[in-house]
Amino acid sequence: QAVHPDLDTGPMEIIGRINRCAALLQQAEDAPLRRAGLSRPEFDLLGALRRTGHELTPSELTRETFSSGAAVTKRLKLLTERGLVERRGDTRDRRVAHVRLTDAGRDLVDAILPEQLAYETTVLAGLDTPGQGELASLLGELLVQLEGRLGMLRV
Repeated sequence: QAVHPDLDTGPMEIIGRINRCAALLQQAEDAPLRRAGLSRPEFDLLGALRRTGHELTPSELTRETFSSGAAVTKRLKLLTERGLVERRGDTRDRRVAHVRLTDAGRDLVDAILPEQLAYETTVLAGLDTPGQGELASLLGELLVQLEGRLGMLRV
């Protein structure tokens, strides 16, 4: 703003703060997840399967977790090796796989979830409940806009 007072730097301030928050949260590495030997993206995959309560294809997991197909494939391989998910081929189309939680995967998600939520509550403790709701709502609106325009924003 000091260099270009004629430019509105408000959008840059918002995006910069979102990026900084994301970087700090990633540095913290989600302590409960780390203790369980999981990364946040791996937990997101397990959580998506637990939340839906049924099998999902890797493509559906890609959409649910906002990850690339290659990233989901890599994570599913690791989670399968750990016995947390199982892959089943489609009877009609061999190119399609169906992924589900194993009992061990479901038990792990259910065991970690309360501790992870307590950790995240602590992270957000500086914001009062209405502030958290407002932030969640605003970020949700931003996500909807970005998801609809993501392809158009890439150059």
